[in-house]
Amino acid sequence: MPHRARLTVDLSAIDQNFRTIAEAAAGAEVAPVIKADAYGLGAARIAASLWKAGARTFFVARLEEGEAVRRCLGSDREARIFLLDGLIPGTEDRVRRSALIPVLADAGQVTAARVAGADLPVGLHVDTGMNRQGLSLPELAELSNSRDLRPVLLMSHLGSATRPEDPRNRLQFERFAAARRLFPALPCSLAASAGVFLGPEWCFDMVRPGVSLFGGGPFERPDPRLRAVATLYAPILYVRTVEAGEHLGYGSNLKAERVMRIAVAAVGYADGLLRRGGGRSEAWFAGARRPVCFINMDLLAIEIGNTPAAPGERVELLGPNLPLDDLAAATDTVAHECLVRLGTRASRRYVRS
Repeated sequence: MPHRARLTVDLSAIDQNFRTIAEAAAGAEVAPVIKADAYGLGAARIAASLWKAGARTFFVARLEEGEAVRRCLGSDREARIFLLDGLIPGTEDRVRRSALIPVLADAGQVTAARVAGADLPVGLHVDTGMNRQGLSLPELAELSNSRDLRPVLLMSHLGSATRPEDPRNRLQFERFAAARRLFPALPCSLAASAGVFLGPEWCFDMVRPGVSLFGGGPFERPDPRLRAVATLYAPILYVRTVEAGEHLGYGSNLKAERVMRIAVAAVGYADGLLRRGGGRSEAWFAGARRPVCFINMDLLAIEIGNTPAAPGERVELLGPNLPLDDLAAATDTVAHECLVRLGTRASRRYVRS
């Protein structure tokens, strides 16, 4: 539909990012995190593409996400699927039916896993200092000789890996090393996207990249090693001239200090853009970045100066010319949120470049 915004998801770029991360991981298994519908980009298509690229282990958050990924992979594409939410009491049968692996993150989930039986494979999440989820080191120590659990992975999560110089990283590393000594034969995983690029010693046996698979830089800035995956375009609906002294959009906060030419495009916060990007973010049009004046529910305006423009021409809001991390910085958020907010109103297509 020519009047709708379009989101293009480049599967070749995801596969290339997977290979780039695998090279940085120095032999560790690369297990993609495709929670939240693969950060809003479509877990079914992305899981199948990554499986073909070599991924055999995946992480999701919710039980329903794990069931959906299992269905899309089918019985002929074997893969391990870990549930970061863990084992919620009452869901044991569903977990077994879809052959999912819950990651136990507190004592109650450990109890639920013991009730479910020692044949159920589980992961163990140890809290090394993020203080969000995970077993304490004393709780983990109590499990080190347990015979009524079947752990297949020991993992933790770094809270400050996007800032390599932060001393919290080394503290968590040392605590994870202590946890690893309790389970010396168990495969271990500490690094997510940013952790992978801290260096090989952080990668252990498995890494769990998420946002960097989808083009987000590991250190919250564009990284030339990673390709843009999502591109959001919108068609221009109107080209207008705003006289000096006139106001733009809602309220009276935005006033034209000079004569302005603006292009109004068919995209807005109903399509997942952040409203606060008005006056702060940029769009790409006619070979250059253009300031975004305002973002409404269905429309946004960019200033185009004397550049020729006509209805139907496309404006890029996110993509190769506007890296994900630049958009995140302009709107005081992270690349993860910029991706997962992308809604379903924009038409969507999957391509291989």
